[in-house]
Amino acid sequence: MSVIEQGSPRKKTKSVYVSTVISIALVLLMTGLLGLILVHAKNLSRYVKENIVLNVIVNDNVSEGDVLTLQKDLEKDPYVLRSEYVSKELAAKNLKEDLGEDFVEYLGHNPLLPSVDIYLKEQYANSDSIQTFIDKVGKNSRIKEVVYQESLIDMVNKNIRIISIVILAFTAILLIIAVALINNTIRLAIYSQRFLIKSMQLIGATKNFIRRPYIMYGIAHGLIGSLIAILLLVITLHFAQKQIPELVILRNWYEFAVIFVFVIALGILIAAASTYFAVTKYLRAKSASLYR
Repeated sequence: MSVIEQGSPRKKTKSVYVSTVISIALVLLMTGLLGLILVHAKNLSRYVKENIVLNVIVNDNVSEGDVLTLQKDLEKDPYVLRSEYVSKELAAKNLKEDLGEDFVEYLGHNPLLPSVDIYLKEQYANSDSIQTFIDKVGKNSRIKEVVYQESLIDMVNKNIRIISIVILAFTAILLIIAVALINNTIRLAIYSQRFLIKSMQLIGATKNFIRRPYIMYGIAHGLIGSLIAILLLVITLHFAQKQIPELVILRNWYEFAVIFVFVIALGILIAAASTYFAVTKYLRAKSASLYR
């Protein structure tokens, strides 16, 4: 029988340990879920920004070869993530699908101009950077104009900024709640061992000798609870991506791994620290106060 289990029935001790692990796992699960939401929100923000399109309209007298050369020149710009060449024929086809009728046949000719669709890097997907990019490429004689939806970009950046602040604030609050809940759960578990702690102290055991097994159990509980939470997170993530296949676009296993490591570290750290302070409290307490 271990030092911790002495002085109380084995069944009661196991029940306390199981409830502690379950409580830690549930709290870490909520923390991990919020972490996954943060990751998906960040990736969604990047995805939206990197899919804002700038239509670089080319003059009608420019040959296709020159347009392709222009495209390569534009791709070399540090602002540009990728580009797509849209010929007059492809532009007409896309517009025909949008309108639902053949406007070329109605007009007798194709009035559309070739263009290069530019997608900027995330950090440059804002009005100021876009205007700088337009001023730079606008000097090219092959380019007629650059068209983009300025109001949409402003709205996207504003909404992303607001959502980010709300999520970060909610994350901070939940993290504080998680620490408090795990701490209280462990304090209650140690409370059931207060007489054993004081008894060992009275017979001459040192504080470190008494604390050591409790802290080891606390670390084990934090580790087991965090592993259970990670397993539930993986199941939740798999189920969510099965229900919403589009989430695969936002998947980033490296960031998920960081969250899982954070959950494990958080579980172990809080469990060990809470156990240390809870045991120390009863080591400092007078025998009479244990009955309160």
